[in-house]
Amino acid sequence: MPSTSRLFTAVALLAGLAVYGSLQSSAATGPEFIRITDRQFSYTRLDAGAPGRSPGDQEIIYDRLFNRKITTKPIGSARFLCTFATARTRICTATFNLPKGELVATGTVRFRQFYELAIVGGTNLYNDARGTLTIIRTTHSPRPIRELLYFRLAG
Repeated sequence: MPSTSRLFTAVALLAGLAVYGSLQSSAATGPEFIRITDRQFSYTRLDAGAPGRSPGDQEIIYDRLFNRKITTKPIGSARFLCTFATARTRICTATFNLPKGELVATGTVRFRQFYELAIVGGTNLYNDARGTLTIIRTTHSPRPIRELLYFRLAG
């Protein structure tokens, strides 16, 4: 009887491996280029260190994402959490909620007028996404801040 249970276990294990091996990821990220715009809707700065910009201070930013070629309504949102490492340099992580999934980007930002982040992952359509994100500010006035976002997803 023990050999029968071992045989059953082996067959079940092989069947499970066969099913697992046949699964395909639903990700379809790349190579791909996505160009959208954003508009800042919320900005909070937490002064955790010495008065003024100093290490440990944080910025929390909420943006709405747009693709004006498709619709005038927002297509998603973005949330940035940036921590100052020096008085001028921030380390930022951003999450972009898009219609077919979420993208996550991170990196160092010195000037918010033009910067690049590494795309380090995502969900759904963007599962295992990798690439770069370039952000360029398009407004010169302090409010509302508007930017161009260029996502370059690697294959």
